[in-house]
Formats: sequence, structure tokens, C-alpha cells
Amino acid sequence: MFTLLLAAITFHTDFEGGSLGKVQEIARDHYRCPVKGEVDQDKRNRQASWYYFRIDGARGRSLTLDMTDLPGEYNYRPTRGSITAEVLPFYSEDGKDWKQLTDATYDASVPLLRLRITPKTDRVWIAHQPPYTTENLRRLMTEIRSHRAVSTEVAGKTAGGRDIPLLTITDGDTRDPAKKHIWILFRQHAWESGSSWAGEGAIRFLLSDDPQAARIRRATVFKIFPMCDPDGVVRGGVRFNANGYDLNRNWDVADPVKMPEIAAQRGAILKWLDAGGRVNMLLTLHNDENPQYVDGPPGPEYRDLLKRFESELQRSMYFESTRPGNLQVSSTTVGKPGRMNVVQGLYRDRKIPAFLIEHRSARHPKLGRQPNAEDRKNFGRDLVRAMAVASGAIQN
Repeated sequence: MFTLLLAAITFHTDFEGGSLGKVQEIARDHYRCPVKGEVDQDKRNRQASWYYFRIDGARGRSLTLDMTDLPGEYNYRPTRGSITAEVLPFYSEDGKDWKQLTDATYDASVPLLRLRITPKTDRVWIAHQPPYTTENLRRLMTEIRSHRAVSTEVAGKTAGGRDIPLLTITDGDTRDPAKKHIWILFRQHAWESGSSWAGEGAIRFLLSDDPQAARIRRATVFKIFPMCDPDGVVRGGVRFNANGYDLNRNWDVADPVKMPEIAAQRGAILKWLDAGGRVNMLLTLHNDENPQYVDGPPGPEYRDLLKRFESELQRSMYFESTRPGNLQVSSTTVGKPGRMNVVQGLYRDRKIPAFLIEHRSARHPKLGRQPNAEDRKNFGRDLVRAMAVASGAIQN
């Protein structure tokens, strides 16, 4: 949290999800804005993929903001960073409605992303992409709690003591032993707010009056983790929990103290299986910068399911594969413990048909622009439809 007073301009991050390094004045109305970033438990794999701040006293000022400190590591390999001219930020003049900020230039030699904005209001919020906070989730949970097709439980606690909610959505009046059982994990990584917007869209569609949604409820049981890392969302983190562990790695490690989030989520899935439940499909949804694809588990027995799923996804206005779907290898860093993602770990444990989607944050070829929050919600609707069809629960 900080407040910087410079010629009546103040920068703020003292709100949920706020994150930015120490701002420096370069010239009047020109500021250096370092991206804070985070490292893992080994002080490696620095990720500088999230910023979210507010500027007060901004009305009518022609502001230049240099986003710096962008390079990092991914899977122990150096990168130039996630923040480039291909993924421009969003801004809001009321903290609710988010618009694309398009006046920007990128200098790859630094690297540096230079933003220019002249706000029409005294306050302006700027974020790497439209934020989705625990308050957004709380409002959604309040709205849906009386729906007869949804039930909610707490699967466990985070390292910071926050609840990890688990939703079950199905038509309770339909007692069909052939129902397909589908699990989805949203927001494993805190910076990937697009995953949460898609999660809200998926949940709202599944509980809607849409005839297809009603048909899906009769034919499926959806088990949904709507926010896997609420601690990271609150502090404005990237992909690590409070102890520095990547929540989409370490699925080959059992440590409920250092990684209670993974322990709770994996524990709920395995408990379901041990009680006689089935998992016909499982998905973890992420958003990346340029890539968009769906990958499946290491086992060749799920190749056909992967192809069906990818084919259904391609029907969506919000999905366009940048490469064919692959069956993943056994680990993201073969030979190093603590590097299996959820897909790899669950396949190793129980041969679960788990899938991972990266949903594009850069300009989308079908949309002709970067996806916004509404686009993400619409993709959530299309996503659960695709899973229901691919799993054989319904026909398209």
C-alpha cells in the first residue's frame, strides 16, 4: 500500500487486488511505474504479470505512465515478461466499468510499456485486465444461494485462513445414475482474472432459465471451484500462494501446511472418487497472453475426448486455437519434484481425464480486439456447453 504525492497527483494501491511498485516522477505528468511482481518459494520464476492501481487528481491531465520491471522467469527460463503491446491494460473511471486503454507503445529493448491517458474524471483505475475480486464472488454467491439447483460447501482454508468454496450444480429432481460428473477449477492463478469472469458466466448460465442449461442440469453434476486462490486475489498476487508455491504446480506434493489450497482441492476430488463418484471430465481454466489452446492428460486413452472437446470449443466466438491440442507430458519440469500441474498430478494419481485451457488475453482473431469481461462471461457459457457435449451428457 502506498500513496505518492506528486504535483497533486496521487497513486493508490490500498484496495483489494491493488499492486504496483514505487512510482517515480520523470517529468511533469510522466511517471515510472514498476510492476511489483512475485517470486516462488525458491526466489525463482519471478512473474510480473499483474498491476492494478488508482490515480487521484487526474482529471484533464495528459499522463504518461511507463510500466517497467517486466522481465522474469517461467519454468526456470528467462522471459521478457508478460506485459507487452499485445496485451494492453483496461481503465475505469468509476471502478466498475472497464474500457481498453489503446494509446500505448512498447520498447522491447528495455523492455517498457508506455501508456498515455487523459482522464475525464478526477479518479481513474488502471489494471492489466478487468479485475475480479473476492467481493465480486461474494455478490455472485449471494445472488445464487437460493437457487434450488446449487449447493455450496467449504472444501478447506487457504494459507491466509480464507474459505475455499466448492459449488455443486445439478437438477436434484433428476436421479439418473448415468449423469456425467464434471469438475472445473477457476482462478488457480490470482492474476488471471479472466478465469473468474468466465467462471461467473459459466455459473450464471448453468443456473439460468435457458432450455439448454436446464437440459445440462438434468444430465450432469457440475462441481466448481470458483476461486482457487482468494489470498492471491486479495493481495494483488500473480500465481503463488502466501508461502510462495505455484498453485498450478506442486500437484505431485502433499503438504497441507505450505500448500493448503492444493491439499483442499485435490482432497475434495479424491474424496469424491473414494465415495464412489466419477469424474468424466475435469478442467482448469487459465488466461494467457497470446496462446489459446486446450491440452489433455498424459494418457493416450483420452486423445479422442481431447479432440471432441477441442472441436466443440472451436464453435465458440470466443475460442480460436493458436495450436492443436496436445496430450501433456508427465511434468512441466521433468525430474524435479513439485512441478506437476493439476492435469499431470491427477492423471498420475487416478488417471483422471483432466484438461487445461489457456484463454487468450491479446487481440482475439474472431473478436478483432482484446476480450473484455463480458466476452469472458460469454466464453464461460460456451465452455460448459462444450464440456457437456464432449463428455456425452448432451448432444449439440
